[in-house]
Amino acid sequence: MSARTSGRKRGAQPVTAVVVGAGHRSSLYASYALKHPDELRIVAVVDPNELRCRQLAREHGLDADCCFAGVADLVRRGKLADAAINGTMDRLHVPTSLPLLKAGYDLLLEKPVATSAADTRKLLRVAEQNQRTVMVCHVLRYAPFYLAIRERIAAGEIGRILSIRTTEHVSYHHMATGFVRGKWGSQKQCESSMLMAKCCHDLDLLMWMNSGVAPRCVSSFGDLTYFNRASAPAGAGKRCLVDCKIEKTCPYSAKTMYVDQSLWRFYAWESVEHMGEMTRRQKLASLRDGNPYGRCVWHCDNDVVDHQVVAIEFADGSTAAHNMIGGTAKPCRQIHITGTAGEIEGEMEDGVFHLRHPDLRRPERMREKVVDVKVGNDMHGGGDLRLVGDFVNVLRGQKPSISTTHLADSIYGALVGFAADKARLTRRAVAIKAAAKRA
Repeated sequence: MSARTSGRKRGAQPVTAVVVGAGHRSSLYASYALKHPDELRIVAVVDPNELRCRQLAREHGLDADCCFAGVADLVRRGKLADAAINGTMDRLHVPTSLPLLKAGYDLLLEKPVATSAADTRKLLRVAEQNQRTVMVCHVLRYAPFYLAIRERIAAGEIGRILSIRTTEHVSYHHMATGFVRGKWGSQKQCESSMLMAKCCHDLDLLMWMNSGVAPRCVSSFGDLTYFNRASAPAGAGKRCLVDCKIEKTCPYSAKTMYVDQSLWRFYAWESVEHMGEMTRRQKLASLRDGNPYGRCVWHCDNDVVDHQVVAIEFADGSTAAHNMIGGTAKPCRQIHITGTAGEIEGEMEDGVFHLRHPDLRRPERMREKVVDVKVGNDMHGGGDLRLVGDFVNVLRGQKPSISTTHLADSIYGALVGFAADKARLTRRAVAIKAAAKRA
């Protein structure tokens, strides 16, 4: 989708935005306004959870009349801002975004774009009809590690791309929290598959690295193999602190994970956040008495895969593969891109990649350069707030960066994900229909 230019903010005035869905991701994106008030200002919050709504409002110095229970309530007040930051749950992305676009808001939309290919195309169509800018929160495009790789590809340093391979290792504690015990564990509930909820970042990277070349066909295999009742070890109970005989030594112990180690606390205590700061005793009682994060990982209602591989053929004959493995000891993302004149290989968490070129004159028969990008220490390699900064710049009429994620450019990663899930279930290769002219 081409960027909208009419009515675009220019000059020194900050972009104004409403936050829709006052969860962890939206709050993080909105924090850009606290660090750069001259660039972005939050003017309203929408969330049916009054506690969260008022908390985010307080952080940004907003009055109670700037809090809304739903998008319909916001829209009835007229257009209050230039843009909206939409961080609602996956199944709500399109239903909440459509009225915002029609009301004249540009949009920073959390990934995944939608929960179906039809809804993804519908969102693009409505954005174009209303001449709105939609940028998707594929923050890995902004991580210094991936940005440095993309810039070298764009400069032609490895020639034309032939093959891309990416791997995501989802740690055992992240897998257990987000995709077994948590809200993304059941596709029936959140309407997103594991691939779309966790790996739409990676699918977008595949499209971005091979930018300008549309995907043509997708195949995929995967299953829920380990986090199920059949794999439960002897002595495992239904709840860690109620009837489990192996809790003290189990790597998935809810007590060890969420109380002793304080991992993923913004998920683990979501159901009891109304209690404010909790004591250790209260946390243990919560895990015993109904908190979904107190359940045994082998006795949950999860139905998403715990491992999946995706293979993609592009229109120019190049190929790509993504492998997602849930439950690994070490979390990491790896990439290996081979071109006609060289290759790039690295791991995001290390912040280092290797640039290699054939060279028969050297004993090792290649030239190799190690590139250290000094990656940030946050979960997305430093990309979260860089994304917001780019969104602000685009709305101010500045030239989009190489990372800019306009919906028309991001749509193919989503369509590949939906096709991959269909291919996995039908055990057939699935063709990708053309989406739109790339931005």
